[in-house]
Amino acid sequence: VYWCPHDETALAEAEIEYQDDPCTTVYVKFPMHDDLGKLPHLDKSKLSFVIWTTTIWTLPGNLAIALNPAESYAVVKPEGRDELYIMAEALTEKVMGIGGFDRYEIVETHPGAFFENMLASHPFLPKTSRLVLADYVTMDSGTGCVHTAPGFGAEDFQICQQYDKAGLTHIGVPVPVNAKGVMTDERYNGQFYAKGNDMVVADLEAEGFLLAKENITHSYPHCWRCKHPIIYRATEQWFCSVDAIKDAAVKACDSIQWKPEWGKERMTSMITERNDWCISRQRVWGVPIPVFYCKKCGKYHITDASIKAVSDLFRKEGSDAWYKYDANEIMPKGEVCECGASDWEKDPDIMDVWFDSGSTWSAVCRERPELTYPVDMYMEGADQFRGWFQSSLLTSVASKGCAPYKSVLCHGWVVDEQGKQMHKSAGNGVEPSEIIKDYGADIIRLWVASSDYTVDVRAGKNIFKQLSEAYRKIRNTARFILGNLDGFDPNTDCVADDQLQDIDRWALAALDDLIVNTNAGYAVYDFNKVYHAVYNFCVVAMSNFYLDVTKDRLYCTNGTGRKAAQTAMYKILVALDKIIAPILCFTSQEIWDFLPKTEAMNKYVVFEDMPKAGQYAADDAFKAKWAQLIAVRDEVKKVLEQARADKQIGASLEASVTLYCNDAVYDLLNSIPMDELADLMIVSHVELVKGEGGAASAVEGLGVAAAHATGDKCERCWKYSADIGTHSAHPTLCARCAAVVEG
Repeated sequence: VYWCPHDETALAEAEIEYQDDPCTTVYVKFPMHDDLGKLPHLDKSKLSFVIWTTTIWTLPGNLAIALNPAESYAVVKPEGRDELYIMAEALTEKVMGIGGFDRYEIVETHPGAFFENMLASHPFLPKTSRLVLADYVTMDSGTGCVHTAPGFGAEDFQICQQYDKAGLTHIGVPVPVNAKGVMTDERYNGQFYAKGNDMVVADLEAEGFLLAKENITHSYPHCWRCKHPIIYRATEQWFCSVDAIKDAAVKACDSIQWKPEWGKERMTSMITERNDWCISRQRVWGVPIPVFYCKKCGKYHITDASIKAVSDLFRKEGSDAWYKYDANEIMPKGEVCECGASDWEKDPDIMDVWFDSGSTWSAVCRERPELTYPVDMYMEGADQFRGWFQSSLLTSVASKGCAPYKSVLCHGWVVDEQGKQMHKSAGNGVEPSEIIKDYGADIIRLWVASSDYTVDVRAGKNIFKQLSEAYRKIRNTARFILGNLDGFDPNTDCVADDQLQDIDRWALAALDDLIVNTNAGYAVYDFNKVYHAVYNFCVVAMSNFYLDVTKDRLYCTNGTGRKAAQTAMYKILVALDKIIAPILCFTSQEIWDFLPKTEAMNKYVVFEDMPKAGQYAADDAFKAKWAQLIAVRDEVKKVLEQARADKQIGASLEASVTLYCNDAVYDLLNSIPMDELADLMIVSHVELVKGEGGAASAVEGLGVAAAHATGDKCERCWKYSADIGTHSAHPTLCARCAAVVEG
């Protein structure tokens, strides 16, 4: 298992962090001890197997050398040295180069299987090392002869167990390093393993067993708590067999919604590659492993009755009761060991915290009536695929046969504006309280929603400043609409759908598209999609178009047309506010407080249902018509901009526009009343002419010409017309504005 000598405990895979460490690697000669009579023509006193290792301190624990049975192994004679070395043929050139041998001869070759069960002498301890075969031996690095110490490596342990069980040999599992990382073999006893490295290298050099050494930097596992390097160490631990539930756990992944989708493949591959789960830890305090040992024979004792006794005690007094009472006080009366004794002691180990947190679906969700199992979602960082996500899945599948969650959402981490991890020492951290002080809490919520949280998310003052501008666009859209709903009562002032103007229907159709897109985003937790849909709706559809075009109706009229615009805006803002409520929770409630209400509306917007799509949907023909009208408007804006540059006009209402149309464009534009068409272009007059003329445009069959409008400027609506002063009481107003003011 992974073992931390600093904390003196086993570690789970999820508690390991990798860091680059410099280390010395050595190529060590293990002299031939017994060739089983297979190499009679070679002088065994000159023959050695060459192993390679980065963990020099484990050499006292060596009991075997592993070879790949199918690879070719060479007997190599270097020029100028009366020695023979055995190593993988594929790695010979590299090893000889590191050893400083420019010239060498390959005397003969044999497959790895040829050497099985030969014996080599340990270079500095009075024992032998058996040649074993293992498929995991690769030709990527080293010598192809793998140093095997069953007390210091999982694969080493397993291959040696395999040979023990086959009855070919009894290799055993010596662990000559204690819990503190101190070496315990007869030669280096009392030395901390890291210091032992240098001593072993010095002895190998002095005694002539070091072929070569090399300094490298490699990725090495460290403890996530103390940050010290860990070691691999064979110890007695409690394990859960993942093999027993592996297929069921992988199958359970099919029923889970993964966000992002690659989460499923990541989880299934991790489970597939996993064998046993070490669930015990050597710590002073924690949730204990409820196992008792017989003081007489030492055998562990677990029965339904003993487990129930512990469970009942914990439910009554909590897990601290394990430390409060003696083992004989906890064990139910009548429990007897196989040896006949009934005097007990408690297991000193505690449960792995990942087993602990991985059981919360049962301890929390199944114990509380207001919660459900399986739960709707587990949400955490991407590192939890080997932690909480996985431990929860394994415990649930093992005990209940199903996944504990319906969906899993994983996210990245917050980094600074340059993509670097935030650290207090680096001074690149961002305090949420500072952002809230400057911009309000909703800006932080909007930042989260606008980000692709499946990867690392950048945060910094410049980013929040830019985002505050986006927030202001959304807020000001609502503020503008609220300003124009002053005095509007939705209970009495809403007009029927047939009284809406075409552009009002277009705005409601744009709202319906927004509802479709945001509902789709929320359904899969794609808040970035929601944010962009809302932002584009507020800026492009509303502020830059609909709200701009309807200003004249809203400011200068008081009839059905104004109420039609107010009706559309009211419906838009009610739906928009519901859409933004999960993200901009403070802003949405502020808007809701100012919205005129109907009896059916809740006091708090978050108690409302999300708007449903379809109520304002438009058909394809209507959408196509308005897409072309907007394209015509865009061409008119270009011509007006040129007229402004040529000093013909100032504001667009000073303009009169002539549109030269082919039949199709003429019919399209003529389907809109001329005053509404002028409002659409935000000019004082529009004239339609069949035929060619004006400046060519990107709209086929359309030419555009602009001139300064004739007539005088109305002091109230700023449009130019010939009927200024026709009402004697209002000499500076157009007839329309005079009638409105009189009304």
